[in-house]
Amino acid sequence: MKFPCVTTAAPSRRALACALALLLFPPLVHAGDGPDAGPQVTTLKRVVVAGVADPAEQERRNIPGAVTTVDGAALQQRSVSNLADALRYVPGLWVQSASGGDNGYISSRGSNLDATGYDNNGVKLFQDGLPVTAADGNNHNRFLDPLGARTIHVAHGANALSYGASTLGGAMDFISPTARDGDPMQLFLSTGSRGLFTTRLKLGGVGAMGDVDGLLMFEHQQQEGDRRHSRQRRSSLQANVGWQAGPGLDLRFFLTRINNAQQLPGALTRAQFEGDPWQANAAALSGNYQLNVTTTRVASKGQWRIDEARRLEFGLSLETQSLYHPIVDKVMVDFDGPGPLPPTEVFSLLINTRQSTLAGMLRYSMQVGDHDLLAGLNLAGTRNQGGNYRNDGGHRNGQSDAIDNRSRSAELFLLDRWAFAPGWTLVYGVQGVLTTRDVRTLKLATGELRNPKADYAAFNPRIGLIRTLPGGNQAYASLSRLFEAPTTFELQDDVRGGNATLDAMHGTVLELGLRGQTPRGAQAANWGWDVSAYAARIRDEILSVDDPLAPGTSLSTNVPRTRHAGLEAQLWASVPLGDGRGRIEPLLSATWNAFFFDGDPVYGSNRLPAAPRYALRGELLYRNVNGFFAGPTFDVVGKRFADFDNSYTAAGYALLGLRLGFSADRWEVFAEARNLANRRYVGMLNVRNHAGAGDAILQPGAPRSLTVGFRWLLD
Repeated sequence: MKFPCVTTAAPSRRALACALALLLFPPLVHAGDGPDAGPQVTTLKRVVVAGVADPAEQERRNIPGAVTTVDGAALQQRSVSNLADALRYVPGLWVQSASGGDNGYISSRGSNLDATGYDNNGVKLFQDGLPVTAADGNNHNRFLDPLGARTIHVAHGANALSYGASTLGGAMDFISPTARDGDPMQLFLSTGSRGLFTTRLKLGGVGAMGDVDGLLMFEHQQQEGDRRHSRQRRSSLQANVGWQAGPGLDLRFFLTRINNAQQLPGALTRAQFEGDPWQANAAALSGNYQLNVTTTRVASKGQWRIDEARRLEFGLSLETQSLYHPIVDKVMVDFDGPGPLPPTEVFSLLINTRQSTLAGMLRYSMQVGDHDLLAGLNLAGTRNQGGNYRNDGGHRNGQSDAIDNRSRSAELFLLDRWAFAPGWTLVYGVQGVLTTRDVRTLKLATGELRNPKADYAAFNPRIGLIRTLPGGNQAYASLSRLFEAPTTFELQDDVRGGNATLDAMHGTVLELGLRGQTPRGAQAANWGWDVSAYAARIRDEILSVDDPLAPGTSLSTNVPRTRHAGLEAQLWASVPLGDGRGRIEPLLSATWNAFFFDGDPVYGSNRLPAAPRYALRGELLYRNVNGFFAGPTFDVVGKRFADFDNSYTAAGYALLGLRLGFSADRWEVFAEARNLANRRYVGMLNVRNHAGAGDAILQPGAPRSLTVGFRWLLD
């Protein structure tokens, strides 16, 4: 794909932007061929929309539960190289990067707390309201680029019903920037420890007639990673074109192309971690573990404002992902003992598949008197084809299995927000879910076909109450049903084998909360809070058990009863100093987790592993009206168990960092240092039934690091 640069008659800043594009992204950009090469580009103009009520904020105030918004512009004033960095201050989430790159782990309100956490189920990802998560609920192949989003909306747990999502952990919607909602011409550069370098260039604007706009975003990120054998190289192109097709009718078209190649260093034993946490697992080196994904996504979305009371949104997306994933080195067994025969390879694994997901959405909202109605439909179908191969140092060494997995999902939902009295809103609704799984694994050596397949259906009601207090502050309560069907990964790993199928997870959750802030004022302190407490009882939660025939590997099973409860709080303030030219701005994200088995015949009331008991993250910044800001950051994380036996503990830790920067009219610069004491701590861990000291299950968190960044508005 190529982008036509402006001609020499273009304004100087635009010409400089194209020169930078030619320098930084030569495979993607070419110069215009003459005065007619791109006339539409030379007539672009900058448009900033102001004074318009944010529909997402209005929607958040209609949800009787926790919804967190992350501002994409604020992410460009700090060190952000992966999703864990971007969601650092969102309470209730436990997101970790394996070694500084995109590969990582995500859990929300206790989702995904097992050994098969690599499929990252439990949270449904959307981009511009259209599903990115596969139809079976897995996020194995990729997360979204947080710096490519204008805003990230995080709906916790059952509050994802407003998106139609049916998961234990909720949903996230990454909203793309357009040429109409900010500065469409800008350059972002950052560099940091261990070879981190990020380049991001945005080019765009609005046509002279005002009815067409376009935006291109080029991005390249590379880093050597926190450990040996953890290098990452990622390049992407994101584009969107908008057309105001008629009165009240807006159409937008999206294109995304991502090439992401990561080395995986593997997990360590406790002795290895204590001796040298930055080493790679020996098998990861000899097996050349990698996670390489090429993604292509095309999408379209429309919004029709029928009148002041009615609105219709609709969209379609098609995403293909090509996965090349060496992940298990040769397992050698010497069947001959001291005899003359060499050891025999009994297992290794390289996954090479192509996954396609076709998805659509429809949302209709209507206001009738005191009723604010919302109806929606999400449809998705995913097919994952390819095979499992023997792994020879990161190269395919003969195919062992042929894979053809299919899944479909339909989520239909209806909500009414009834303002039945001044300051009181009753929220009630229902979701219907119908989803299918068809997993086909053919062993080529024997011709044996495993084909677990099942249909899952659920009817999930929800009722809540919102009390709007003076000043616009709110208190809320809700009672909802949770439901999540197994992923194809979990069905493949069913401990019973054969064509047996797992049951869907389901339960009930109660949530109470408060959100609001004090009145804003130039000379007055402003305080804000968003606090939520929830308690859920889950039936048939899908967790993992050790494979008795292959120690160190895990299979999936349903657990009769578990309990998930927690407290999530985000607190912030802006306090003027002296004459008001400077302000102190503290921010605190606090999470307390209580995830337990509930009278389990094996584990009793043990804690569920992987998630810490508590996590406190925050910062204390000084900001001056001239644009300077500086202050410390901190992370305080409680201990975690690594097994269902609660016999193996990963210690808690406390980290200290520092942020500073300066923002001018057309440019800004920042620097952020993390883990100033260079403390060693466990970042991610693998779960076992019973973990021993010799099990390789630990991955270290990031060491001391420094990142500096620069953003320049080009137009």
